[in-house]
Amino acid sequence: MGEMRAEEQCIVLDYMPTGKSSAIKTEALAQILGKEYFTLLEVTPKPGKAFTVGEEVYVGKEEREKVELIKGRIAFKDLTSNSLSELEDTVLDMVEEQKDKFLNFFNNARAISLKRHQLELLPGMGKKHMIDVLDERDKSKFESFEDVVARVKGVPDPKKAIVKRIVEELEGPEDKHYLFVRPPAAPRRFYPQRRRY
Repeated sequence: MGEMRAEEQCIVLDYMPTGKSSAIKTEALAQILGKEYFTLLEVTPKPGKAFTVGEEVYVGKEEREKVELIKGRIAFKDLTSNSLSELEDTVLDMVEEQKDKFLNFFNNARAISLKRHQLELLPGMGKKHMIDVLDERDKSKFESFEDVVARVKGVPDPKKAIVKRIVEELEGPEDKHYLFVRPPAAPRRFYPQRRRY
C-alpha cells in the first residue's frame, strides 16, 4: 500500500479548555477524528481560539485557522469519555457524508485469502451474505446502501456494519486487518527522518 496522505479535515470529539486533569501543565486540548482515514489526534488551539464538539477543523499543511499544534496520534484507550460518547455518531456522519466511498467497498471488496473475504470482516456478515453480495454485484453494481439491503436477503444494515467495523478498527481489530482506518504507526525507529501522524 502506498504512503497515506495526512489528514486534512477533522471533527472535534472533545474539547478540554484546561487540558486533561492528569496533565502537569494546563493547556487547552482537543481530541479529533480525521475524516479521511479516521486517524485519532490530539491538537492544541491557537491562542484565543476554542473548539466546539462536532466542529470541523483543518489540520492540513496550509495555514490553519484554529489548530496551533498537532501533538500526535492517540490510541483508542486515550479517548476521554466525552470523545467515546461522540465517536459512533461522528463516524456515522462521516460514512453518510462519503456514502460513495463506502458503497464502493460493497462493489469492490475482494478476497483477503483463499478462505476469507474483506466483506466478512464487517460485523454480522456471514459467508452466505458475502456470497449473495458477490452474486448480486456481478449482475449490477449496488447503487446505494438501500439497494444492498433490497437485493441481499437478511444482510446486516450496511451503514451500521461499516460504522461498527470502523469503531472496531479504532479499538484495534482482533483480526489485524484495517479496511477503513489508518493502522497504528510503525515503531518510530524505522522513520528517524520524518514525523508521522
